[in-house]
Amino acid sequence: MKKHIYLIAILLLGIGSSVRAQFPMGGGITPTKALPGTAGDQSPKGNARITGYVLDSAQTKAVEFASVALYNKTTGKAVDGAVADDKGKFTLSKLVAGEYRLLFSFVGFRNKTIDDVKLTSGQTLDLGVIRLSPSVKTLEEVNVVGQAALIEEKVDRLVYNAEKDITAKGGDASDVLRKVPLLTVDLDGNVSLRGSQNIRVLINNKPSTIVASSVADALKQIPADQIKTVEVITSPSAKYDAEGSGGIINIITKKNSLQGLNLNLDSGVGNRGSSLSLNGNYRKGKAGFTLGGFGRANYNTITRTSLEQTSRVNDVTTTTRQTGDGSSSGLFGQYNLGFDYDLAKNQSLTAGVRYGVRNFLSQQDLVTRLFTNGLPSSTASRNVDAKNLSGTVDANVDYLHTFKPQQEWSISTLYSRNDLTNNFDADLLGTTGALTGRQRNLNKNINEEFTLQTDYQTPIKKNQLLEFGVKAILREVNSDYRYLIAGPTGDFRTETNGTQGELLYHQNIAAGYSSYTYTTKNRYTLKGGLRYEHTFIDASTRESGVLGIANYGVLVPSLNASKTIKGTSIKLAFNRRIQRPGLQQLNPNFNAANPQNITIGNPELLPELTNNFELALSRTIKKTFINASFFGRVTNNAITQVRQPSDTLPGAIVTTYQNIGRQYTYGTNIFGNVAVTSKINVGIFFNTFYTSLTGQELGVDGLSKTLTNDGFNVSGGTFASAQFRKGWGVQAFGFLQGSQVQLQGRQGGFGFYTLGVKKDIANKKGSVGLAAENFLNDRFNIHTVLNSPQLSQISDVYLYNRGIRLTFTYKIGKMTMEAPRKKARSVNNDDVKSEGGQTQSGGTTGGGQPRQ
Repeated sequence: MKKHIYLIAILLLGIGSSVRAQFPMGGGITPTKALPGTAGDQSPKGNARITGYVLDSAQTKAVEFASVALYNKTTGKAVDGAVADDKGKFTLSKLVAGEYRLLFSFVGFRNKTIDDVKLTSGQTLDLGVIRLSPSVKTLEEVNVVGQAALIEEKVDRLVYNAEKDITAKGGDASDVLRKVPLLTVDLDGNVSLRGSQNIRVLINNKPSTIVASSVADALKQIPADQIKTVEVITSPSAKYDAEGSGGIINIITKKNSLQGLNLNLDSGVGNRGSSLSLNGNYRKGKAGFTLGGFGRANYNTITRTSLEQTSRVNDVTTTTRQTGDGSSSGLFGQYNLGFDYDLAKNQSLTAGVRYGVRNFLSQQDLVTRLFTNGLPSSTASRNVDAKNLSGTVDANVDYLHTFKPQQEWSISTLYSRNDLTNNFDADLLGTTGALTGRQRNLNKNINEEFTLQTDYQTPIKKNQLLEFGVKAILREVNSDYRYLIAGPTGDFRTETNGTQGELLYHQNIAAGYSSYTYTTKNRYTLKGGLRYEHTFIDASTRESGVLGIANYGVLVPSLNASKTIKGTSIKLAFNRRIQRPGLQQLNPNFNAANPQNITIGNPELLPELTNNFELALSRTIKKTFINASFFGRVTNNAITQVRQPSDTLPGAIVTTYQNIGRQYTYGTNIFGNVAVTSKINVGIFFNTFYTSLTGQELGVDGLSKTLTNDGFNVSGGTFASAQFRKGWGVQAFGFLQGSQVQLQGRQGGFGFYTLGVKKDIANKKGSVGLAAENFLNDRFNIHTVLNSPQLSQISDVYLYNRGIRLTFTYKIGKMTMEAPRKKARSVNNDDVKSEGGQTQSGGTTGGGQPRQ
């Protein structure tokens, strides 16, 4: 009772948990003491201990849930046992001095025995790393387990092991995410989860302000060959921030826990892009350092567009016919410095600094013809040069104190800043091609935030876990914008219509949560949680002064249940999510790089609230793994793009963001993976969902009109990989996205496919590869049709993205394996919706392990 009173006191003080509970394959909490059927509970208790780690000798990774049995060497009877956690760690405690024998076993591996284990009173015997060798015979019988390295289904998430993807060499994170089941990535890099772009994206479990600006841009800065896994969490628990109505995507980059010095070189060159990365790791004793850099150049990217749109204002019908030819180029880089140190046996400190840079340049020549009531009225040409530049700094310091297995306390801090420049210059040309005028839009944005959180978790008995924590985020967004004009020569001057101003947006969040996990004797696992977040907003513009946006609080419940019945894993989940508007949706800058398609943000946007329901089934049938999930979403105040005719520029369409009302989505995802042989793997996935949208459109007459639209969205794809002798490997991937329902029409679909081959060299120290994408088509056409009572728009975007690239990797240095190290947890900010509907990302746990 005293212990529980002490725990309640800690809860009231606001200390919470941040390390996930350990689950066995059946969904329960991992036992750390005697195995069922052993005499562990009846054996005499002493004060000696045995610890160690169980690793796969072939892949040098943890063997999760491996069984460890301790036998009395004299009698041959089992006296104690344990199960390794997801790091491979095991502990046998309260042992009596004597001589013992240890037996290690797990399905798919050969048993391993350690004889002559001698313990003295009070001794702690660290066995270090125990390597289990794969069993060839067993792998043939359960071959899909060996192939599960590609796709893994866990208690609360689907895991895609990107390190197995040989076609991604030389690409970026968007190339990897295209192949992850449940996800859709368009050709601009915008990510959707089950049709929703209202998602959270975590990068190494840490947030970054660049993601708040645009997930698509952030993904371009992450090299594909540095990604270890991608985790898709469709029903997050209360530990996660309440943001992200669609779910969470956690991108884990490659790390190691080796002693010594290691240097990895990755490079690629192709007809549309080149990349180079150099990453080093050094570890000695209690300290470890990482230093790395990655750079990528995109070039030779051609885009052609055609647009025909009609707007109706005051009984005047204006038709716009426009063609465009353009190209783009970009330089992307990411540089990081990391440090971790073991302050004591049960305490660790982790710190890191990461800098990301993006220099994206685009050029487009536009020819626009206007027709008024069916008669030609004007022809105009303009050449536009746009700059999208950013520099992002993330710095974190994290502390972790482990009291005993599953009882931990952490403090995490994060400072993040993104300086974003989004400018364009336009030359206006007459009918003869002579320069008649110039335009310039200057837009400087700063997104800055500081986060502090503390978490605590503790087990209650052997089948219960209690977690709770508190968190504070201080966020400031500033956007300074100006619109300038000039003649063919001379200086620029501010345009007289007042298209200049400044947005200052403060958003502070205070949050607290509690989560409880309970596993029954029949292996039912229930995990429930409650989170409360209160948001304080202080927003103003130079022109309008204080905007008067009210503060708001939200209570976010979550419930997850799982059970395995006759080999079929069943999961049932419910959660509520909140989606706050992001920088690009708030930014009131009047972007008229294309004066017929103008975009402007809305600083008065309110958050949207979504209720999610999910039923998921997964089963392994011989060599086939099947996963099917059925889901539903109901969203209020959905943030959606709305288009309406301009009342000042003839024929122009203005796109902004509004809280349209309500959105319903229901659908299913089906995924199958077949291990044809131990070397050949084939998969297929299919996604379909029905969407219904209802919202209001404000006409130029000031009257609101109700808009509705609904329909089915379908996508799917397939992949195959094969490994051959002498280090050869081949992989293929294809994906097809159907058209997508929008409030005012449907956005066109697209296709994407790749084929790659790789050859290991120098005793697997290096590799060379060749990958081709969209090699059968010279271009893709995205055909979009939008309609409303006031406008109609038909656009075609032709993307010329046929590509081929050659890759080369090499590892330098000699490393020795040590036991995996437990790192301090990191901050998780993932609560802001970004351009195109993406969300800012954040992470929670260090060492590449996400929270539940």
